[in-house]
Amino acid sequence: VVFLASAELYDPATGIFSATGNMTSSWADTATLLANSKVLITRDDLVTPLYVSSADLYDPSTGTFTSAGYLNVNHTGPTATLVANGKVLIAGGDFGDGDGASDFAELYDPATGAFSSTGRMTVGREQDTATLLSDGSVLFTGGHNDLAASAEIYDPLAAAFSGPASMPTARELHTAT
Repeated sequence: VVFLASAELYDPATGIFSATGNMTSSWADTATLLANSKVLITRDDLVTPLYVSSADLYDPSTGTFTSAGYLNVNHTGPTATLVANGKVLIAGGDFGDGDGASDFAELYDPATGAFSSTGRMTVGREQDTATLLSDGSVLFTGGHNDLAASAEIYDPLAAAFSGPASMPTARELHTAT
């Protein structure tokens, strides 16, 4: 398996893909459009240092990627959601290489370029979805194994997670809008 560091842009007006700059490292788990038009990309570093998540910022005005540093906790395949205050909530995923679901959550602040912890999920989640709700909270649904029917909500004002009622049908690797 080859993991690429290259990136491409799609132009919907022409229907054409074109090359842009290379990421600082191969692989990407999430890509989140920020209010400043940059894109935050997170990844589990598969090489060095092993099982430490790092991030890049893509600047579309220059077509370049720069390092955004390291997250506080390893997240392989987390969710990343832009919340109303402009920060990115990065939550859950796998601790490493099949080591189990993570309950860690952190925020990326574009104003400071820093990652900070923000509460813990009620349960570890991987292969779930995160959906921004109209009130500014984030709904997490489903996941792998026993969590497939569970759900919880992140309140950005309280920086806390709570669990509403479970879904009637279990879901994993699903979408939610």
